[in-house]
Amino acid sequence: MNKSISVFFPLRSGSTRVIKKNTRPFHPDGRSLFQLKLDQIASIRDQFHEVVVSTNDLDVIDQFPSCLLESNVRIERRPDSLCQSNTKVQDLIDYVPTVTSGEWVFWLHATSPFVDESDFIAALSALQEEVINGERDSVMSVNRIQQFIWSEREKDIINCDRSINPWPNTQDLDSLYEMNHAFYINSRLNFINLRDRIGKRPALYVCEGLRKIDIDWQNDFDIAQALIRQQVSPNA
Repeated sequence: MNKSISVFFPLRSGSTRVIKKNTRPFHPDGRSLFQLKLDQIASIRDQFHEVVVSTNDLDVIDQFPSCLLESNVRIERRPDSLCQSNTKVQDLIDYVPTVTSGEWVFWLHATSPFVDESDFIAALSALQEEVINGERDSVMSVNRIQQFIWSEREKDIINCDRSINPWPNTQDLDSLYEMNHAFYINSRLNFINLRDRIGKRPALYVCEGLRKIDIDWQNDFDIAQALIRQQVSPNA
């Protein structure tokens, strides 16, 4: 595998929808979402040129394990101006090439706790097979949607041709894909030239089951926490 890959792992302080979302206890053993995701990525850190934890959160810095200080994993203090609730994703995208040096950027989030190192390895294989050796130019994690999707703007179901069959079987509907933000892999050149974290022809890494969960609201946190407790102690 091409080792010129930088992991970009952003975490900011000040979450309002889920207070201290990244650093409060989540796992039954007391680990936070940040610690869980860092453990996942650190377990395969030899696959990467560097792992950059981008944060302004002092709790994240406090939870960063000292055993990683001499490794290729590091904390990069992000300017507070790029950590506001109204910070544009575009500004963060433009910032990424200034703090990473790899030919490829693997951007991941702590809020997908059930996407783990096995998925990261599979995503790296997709990068090699579908991008480096194929015709795609990036990789992103998605959830497949195979249901009737209504567009209020179009005033119609948008993933089937109703003139042919107004109510086809769901398995015959055109698949749509929801970006679940677990990770994106894009080239450094695309970050700079396209100013985007995906390219024009991304390969889709489809998540199934619990891997589809993205924690954005307090209810998401509570449900995911209950599920991981059940996963760890199924008879509890």
